[in-house]
Amino acid sequence: MRTVNVGLIGLGTVGSGVVKIFGWHAGDFRRRAGVDIRLVRFADRNPDRATDLGLPEGSFTGDAFELIGDPDIDIVIELIGGTSVARDVVLAALKAGKSVVTANKALMASHGQEVMDAAAVYGVDIAFEASVGGGIPIISPLKHCLVSNEITSVMGIVNGTTNYMLTRMAEDGLDYDSALAEAQAKGFAEADPTADVDGLDAAAKIAILASIAFNSRVVMSEVPTEGIRSISAADVAYAGEMGYAIKLLAIARRTESGVDIRVHPTMIRSTHPMASVNGVYNAIYVVGDAVGETMFFGEGAGSLPAASAVVGDVIEVARHISRGCLGLVGCTCNEELPIRDIGELETPYYLRFRVVDQPGVFGRVATVFGNHGVSLASVIQKGAEEPTAEIVYVTHRATERAVRAALAEIEDLDIVESVDTVLRVEDL
Repeated sequence: MRTVNVGLIGLGTVGSGVVKIFGWHAGDFRRRAGVDIRLVRFADRNPDRATDLGLPEGSFTGDAFELIGDPDIDIVIELIGGTSVARDVVLAALKAGKSVVTANKALMASHGQEVMDAAAVYGVDIAFEASVGGGIPIISPLKHCLVSNEITSVMGIVNGTTNYMLTRMAEDGLDYDSALAEAQAKGFAEADPTADVDGLDAAAKIAILASIAFNSRVVMSEVPTEGIRSISAADVAYAGEMGYAIKLLAIARRTESGVDIRVHPTMIRSTHPMASVNGVYNAIYVVGDAVGETMFFGEGAGSLPAASAVVGDVIEVARHISRGCLGLVGCTCNEELPIRDIGELETPYYLRFRVVDQPGVFGRVATVFGNHGVSLASVIQKGAEEPTAEIVYVTHRATERAVRAALAEIEDLDIVESVDTVLRVEDL
């Protein structure tokens, strides 16, 4: 039985989970995979982590490149995160003839082409299941199980922090600040929550999924992104009254004019399965021309769920090494689809205004919308606090470009105090 030696770089939350899973199931891997997989070397800048995990003496180093240079290592697991040091580590490992397993979404969403090309040049594997959806299998299904389909759309709730916050706002009426403070207190949000609440984490993930689903390279910087900072308890309540839930969705669709890709808070019908995905759970919804609608659901983050995906990749790569079939499925981005301008998006919109409470307001605002070809489906006025009133409009289907042009004009009206919220409505 072939022995495959593994080196782990990064002993943080996910790395410690990898160590635990190997401790529980290393013997099982021999039976399941037919390969003797051994986690033998570790690297981290913090030696206390090695002590806390009780790693064998002599197996730890503070230098990731020392681990990479070990000729006995076959697979390198990179769990550093970020796109600077991690990029250098991954490229160095590939150049050294080591296959790499990573959970690094930012790296794969920004430098995926470079990394995939390097793996092909040096004849090794690069696996990154844990970069999207934590423990939810999604990359492997797209590359293998669903490859017989033309994927028409892939979208989902791919950030547990924001989903937890929106769930708390919907179920208990918390405002944004209270929901964020609670998420931080429970360890679901970082002290600096920017990557989560501003949608950057989700943008990296949907860039990866779109690249695989549509066989066309999409990088994170090309994804129009909005976060949830502007969402108020009032918006969540209004959505509920109208039969909708608000979720931060990462959306990618294949269209005749290119890839429609975006991340933003979205109103979806409360009857759709994704509307009931609450707390820190994730869900990814994939539509193929042959398979139809599918949904992948589970814990999208955390030590053990993410580590589960990492170790699964390690086992698969170890199988390839033992059978001499490395590089079996490399980069599949062999099309060049353009990224569609978000201005071409056509969907209904939810709009919440603060206006002067006086006669004629509805008519003046409606006239501006009409001049830009935006038709209003409904109007709600609630919570008047003289001398202003709160008004919610829901439009019929309209283009993003037309809605934004109308809003720019409306904001200049003397009767409008503020445009507080703009949400797109998705008919899933």
